[in-house]
Amino acid sequence: MPLAPHLVEGRGELSHAVTEALRSGAAPRYGAGAVAGADPWGEDLQLALYLLYELHYRGFEGVDDAREWDPELLRLRRQMEARFLGVLRAELPDAPRTVEEAFAPLLVEPVDLSGSLSRRLATEGELWHLREYAALRSLYHLKEADPHVWVVPRLTGRAKASMVAIEYDEFGAGRAERVHARLFADLMDDLGLDHAYGRYLDHAPAPLLATVNLMSLFGLHRALRGALVGHFACVEITSSPGSRRLAKAMRRCGAGAAAEHFYAEHVEADAVHEQVVRHGVVDGLLTDEPALEPDIAFGCAATVLLEDRLGDHIRGAWDRGGSALRIPLGRDVRPTGPSAGR
Repeated sequence: MPLAPHLVEGRGELSHAVTEALRSGAAPRYGAGAVAGADPWGEDLQLALYLLYELHYRGFEGVDDAREWDPELLRLRRQMEARFLGVLRAELPDAPRTVEEAFAPLLVEPVDLSGSLSRRLATEGELWHLREYAALRSLYHLKEADPHVWVVPRLTGRAKASMVAIEYDEFGAGRAERVHARLFADLMDDLGLDHAYGRYLDHAPAPLLATVNLMSLFGLHRALRGALVGHFACVEITSSPGSRRLAKAMRRCGAGAAAEHFYAEHVEADAVHEQVVRHGVVDGLLTDEPALEPDIAFGCAATVLLEDRLGDHIRGAWDRGGSALRIPLGRDVRPTGPSAGR
């Protein structure tokens, strides 16, 4: 199985320009006002960004690795990043400016969980819901922790040591079979999904692409190192309660031992990581670079914003009885992985 995924088709002028440029080896061709006129939340711009970011991960099958640093592709990416960052800041005019303001709401689980996607899956989700959710999240979980590693050389002292300690766990503590991305691949096997890296890119709608693009954007820019730490902290702080509910959902639907184990592992691990990221990474970074506090808070707020948008998209589609994916999966597939039915 190739390490690099297949290159998907574009969804508009910008993403078509990127796919054609990657296939041909030429510079991307697009109209002078294409970026300015694009919907920053839309399928076209978000896919185009995702494709360009993916050149820094595994690239695409048949695409020259040297395109990662192609100046014309980088020029286009920079324009789209400005649009994306601009709309994020515009959507968050009253975003917290301090770490305490940003994290305080996340440290107490809401009394009303009626809008929680993980609660819905735990209490009334069907197997096809879990399969859709896993297919969507695979674009993140099969590269879990990778973009956060980019911040390591930009940290020092306590922040760096704490970040590396967390990442060591994320990457399996030296054991390949325990790498969290591997555990998610096992979950996909249990759900009868294809765990090939990038397999469900064509299925993923813009709200999902935006969540993955956010961490790539923060990770690739040293100037946004504070925002990446805020993103990372937000993920770790909110992971444990949601993972507990998702483990229950997998168990209730009989998804399989590996499917349940992925989330059960995160309940324990991320409860520990929450403390390390808050008191080690965040506090350490603030000690070294106190001016980055608004950036940390922004990274957290932007993460919450995009996760809420994705949750609204998924719930809206399911409430209408439809699929949250651009290309639906079959609903009649039973778990087929090695641990299904154990």
